[in-house]
Parts: sequence; structure tokens; C-alpha cells
Amino acid sequence: MLMLKRLISLLIIFTFPFNVVFATDIPIIVIAPSKKAQSISTVGTSVTVLDEVFFKNSNEFFLGDVLANTSTSVNFFQNGGQGQTSAIQLRGLPKRYSTVYIDGVKMSDPSSVSNDFDFNHILTSQISRVEILKGNQSSVYGSGAIGGTINITTKKGEPGSQKNIQYNTASHGTHNLTLSLSGADEDDDFYVGLERFQTDGMSAMTHNDEKDRYRNNSLVANYGRKFSDKIKIKSNIRIAETYNQYDAENNNPANKTHSEEVDAIQSSSNIALIYEPSQKFTNKFTLANTYIKRDYGPGDGGSYNTVKDKYWGDRYSLMYSGNYNFNLDNSVVFGLEREDEQMNYNKDLTGDNIKDAYVTSSYFDFQSRVTKNIYATLGSRFDEHSLSGDEDSHRVTLAYLFDDKSTKLKSSYGTGFRFPSLYETFYQDGGSHTLRAEKSESFDLGIEKSFLDLGLSIDASYFNLKYYDTLEAWNTSSWLAQNLPGTVKSQGLELMSKWKKSEKLNFGLNYTYTSTYDGAEQDDPNKNESYHDARLVRVPRHIMNLATNIKIPGYKNLDLTINTKWSDSARDYGNGNRTWRDEVIDDYLVNDLSINYNLWNTYNLFFDINNILDEKYETTRDYSQMDRSFNFGIRRVY
Repeated sequence: MLMLKRLISLLIIFTFPFNVVFATDIPIIVIAPSKKAQSISTVGTSVTVLDEVFFKNSNEFFLGDVLANTSTSVNFFQNGGQGQTSAIQLRGLPKRYSTVYIDGVKMSDPSSVSNDFDFNHILTSQISRVEILKGNQSSVYGSGAIGGTINITTKKGEPGSQKNIQYNTASHGTHNLTLSLSGADEDDDFYVGLERFQTDGMSAMTHNDEKDRYRNNSLVANYGRKFSDKIKIKSNIRIAETYNQYDAENNNPANKTHSEEVDAIQSSSNIALIYEPSQKFTNKFTLANTYIKRDYGPGDGGSYNTVKDKYWGDRYSLMYSGNYNFNLDNSVVFGLEREDEQMNYNKDLTGDNIKDAYVTSSYFDFQSRVTKNIYATLGSRFDEHSLSGDEDSHRVTLAYLFDDKSTKLKSSYGTGFRFPSLYETFYQDGGSHTLRAEKSESFDLGIEKSFLDLGLSIDASYFNLKYYDTLEAWNTSSWLAQNLPGTVKSQGLELMSKWKKSEKLNFGLNYTYTSTYDGAEQDDPNKNESYHDARLVRVPRHIMNLATNIKIPGYKNLDLTINTKWSDSARDYGNGNRTWRDEVIDDYLVNDLSINYNLWNTYNLFFDINNILDEKYETTRDYSQMDRSFNFGIRRVY
């Protein structure tokens, strides 16, 4: 039966051409690499952009699913179905080495173990753009940006007035309702979006048969005002109130009724004053806040958490950034930042346990058109942490753009770091106050080539990254974090190709090869000798994403998209009451189909079949992914 599914999958792949949808043919402007607008053709780092057109054509509920099923060279894994704990990996590194920003606000959770970010609550309906930067970005984005940075932009008001309503119903008792109102005139713009998502769900753990429910109520509101040609403000707020049931990792797989629950709030907000005294000089003053709260307790038949445990993390950031253009070919971005973090873990409702720390930072990023064809960037950053001391980071990038602009050579080198989290420092009121920051360095080299007469483009990059003083392990006798000897290494190849055959047909291929070596584990004096493989966990060596968009001949308002993803096997840890040892996550091949139909240029009807062949697969050991499921919905914009 398995062989038959694989043969059918191959037939699907070669029946429909491979590609992600070409979003636009307009030159792409990016913000994230240096915190200023610049043409992607002059950028020396690896950047992937998912724009507003892409999200308008996507029917995925969650951003994590988008990143998992498109050609972004991002590895995504999840502890079960919708709403369950999820994370991304950039260039094979654990999730704590990638930073995530929503509308310029850092979204990592100060109360989490590694100060990382959980992707499980980000719905796509309110997103207009995502920029994915790969490789060391610490010189611009500070602690944690070793593997890369993901910048998410929510929707803003457009000229005129727009109202949007969307309703979905899907398998597993899933319902989704989205409402939005937006508009803009010469001086003001606004966007307000509300969303309600709920599902009966499926069992997160493979061996269980109970359903793990999930609910998400979200609000996004953005407002901007132009007071004059020199002064304007921008503000936004995002709130997600969620509830989900889950199966804890230390759950016994033989238990068929085990489920815990968590109520959570995830919010971000900022207000920015922009002052432009001249066309050459821009100043931006920003006050931002991130607040994440998690309340854990027993669910239906749950036994792991017998009473509620409460965690919350709070971060306030005061930021100044300036951009000065010396001339058309030379500019500099510079800034000062102050970031204050707090966490609280309240075990068994016994009282508060508030811990805090702060970081002050300064940075600059100088960009220059060195010659007619060569673009260079030189950046440096200095961070002072109240508990962990000082760290500096640097980067240099080069881009060579050929005269016909069809070919670009790119290269970058950078150093990075990650400060110990509050959890690692203060866990169980003792913590490890002598922890050192993790440090890294990385190099990448790539080529981008467009064959304009064929509508074909190719983007290939080689990367090599290493980090040391890792804080991944915990001393099993004291359960305190510790810096380990040894160097962790990751290297590989990212290949993306796109072919716009015609206005009705796009196809292409994305492939990623990643080789990792966990030298810190090998040198860990407390390691369990039952570990037999030094590869980093949950990192497949090979990942392939294939997709196609077809406009059906004779039906100009009908288009079809098919996505195919193949992932190689990967190493993982054993879960539950099993003996801690290496486990293997099997390889898998999954196909998704989406059909969209525009009715009277007012309504958009869509129908999706996910996991067409009902592949049984996991991205983390013992946690099921979605079986064959259906999604039907309607949108109206007026």
C-alpha cells in the first residue's frame, strides 16, 4: 500500500509542473536585511519574500503551514495538528537561533526555556508580507539571530475603503470566520481585522485516540497618520487569545485518554514616530511591547499537570534608528536600543517568582555601491547584558550584479551570539549565573540567475555555520543549564528554481541539503551513551518542495495549485516513559491540492484537499500530523 501511494505521488509530481506561484514580476524591495528599503538585487544575503499576492492566493490557516509547504528552505516541525507547539529551523539550527518580528516587534517568549517563539498561534489572514533572512543576522538584530530572522508584516490600509469577510469550514469540526475593515486617504490609513478559529482537532500523540481541541481569537489593528511631509506616526497592536488541549511529551503512549490544556495570550504592540528633516535623513523612535502568558492545567482525563502552572513573559523595547543617505551610492543605518525583559513562573499557584534583565545595544550598517557592479555592506553591533556581560557581532556582505542584471553573485560572512535566557539563568530559583553567551560564525556563497527569454530563474546558495559554548544541555543531577565544550556545525546547499512557462502555467523546484554535527553533545561529560548519532535532532538531510499553479484553459477565473513536499528521515529523541535514546522520524511524501474560483470578481470560492493520499507521518517523534482533510471557504471583498 505504501509503495502504491509513492507511485501515485510521483505521478502527481510529473503530471503537474513543479513550482511556487510567481507572485509578481515587479522589482522586489526588501526592508529586513538592513532595516531600510533596498532593492533585493543589491542584497548580498539570502532573502526569501512572500508578498501580499502570495497570501491572497493561499488558503492555509497558519503561517507555520505556509512555511512548511512552500519553497522557502525552512524546516517546520510540530507536536501534532493545528494549534500544537511548533517551530521553524533555519539552516538546520534549533529554533532558539532564529528571531521572529511582527511589525518590528521582537516576538520571542521571555518565559520560555530558550527565549524562543512558538509559531502555533499565527494565522495568515492578517499577514501581508513575510521576509525570511538566512544566515547570521546578529549585527542587525542582536541576540538569537544566528540561523536567521523572519520579519512578518500585517496588513495596512489601502486608498479607499475595503471590507472583507471570509468563512471556512474544514475537516475535524473546523470553523473559521474573518472580518476586516481598512482604508486610507491622503493623511490617514487604518486596518482592523478580527478572526475566530476553532477545531475539534485530532489526537496530538500518535498512540492516542482522543481529540485535542483548539481555539484562537485574534485581533490586528494598525493606524498611521501623516502630520506633515516631515512627521508621521505608525502604530499597531496584535492580540491572540488561545486555548488548546495537548498531549505532554512525558505522557505514556499506552494511555489513550491523556490530554492536558493551556490557556494563552500572545500580544505585541508598538508606536513609532518618524521624523524626516530632509530626503537624506530619516529618524525613527519606537516604543514596543511583547506580552506572552501561558496557564497550564489538566484537561480531559489529564494527569500530568494536576494543578495549574502559570508562566508569563514581558518585554519593553525603546528603539531609535537613523538612516542617512550620503548620496545615491552610499548610506548608513544606525541605532540605539534598550530592551527590558521579565518572566514569572508560578508553580502550583504558590506565589510570584519574577526575574528580569536588560540589554542596551548600539549598531550601524553601512551600505555602499563600491563600483558600477559591486554592492557591499559592513555592519557591527555591540550589546551589553545586565547578567551575561558584553558581546559584539559583525557582518560583511558582497553582491556583484552583472550589467544585464540577469545574474548576481552574492556572499556574506558574519558572527553572532545568543545570551542565556531568564529561564536558563534562574530556573528553580537557583539557576546558573555564570553562563556565557553562545557564539557563532557563518559564511555563505550563492548565485542568482534569470533567463528572461525562458521565464526561468535559479537561486543557489552554499552555507557553512558553526557555534560553540552551547546551552542546549542541562546537568541531569542539578537540572541547571550549562555551557558545553565542542563545536556544533551545519553546512548545506539551498536550491530554488522557478519557471514561468506562460500566464497560465508556472513551475519550478526547491531542494535543501543540510549536514549537521552536534559536537557539543559528543563532548558532553554527562551525556547518555545510548545516544549514537551526532546529528542535530529533527534536521532531515534532504527536503524537497514542489508546487504548481495552473489557470484552467477556458475558465479564466479558475486556477489550481498543487504542493508536494518530501522530507528525508531525521534523528529525534525518545518521548514519554520510553528509555531516552535516539529515535528515527521516517521520511514522508505529502501532496496538497487547492482550487480557487473567482465569482463575479466579488466572491472567491476555494476548496482544498490536504494530504491527498492520507500519508501517516510525523515531524517530531510520536506526534501525528494531519491526515487527509478538506477545507471549503468563501471570501468577499467590497
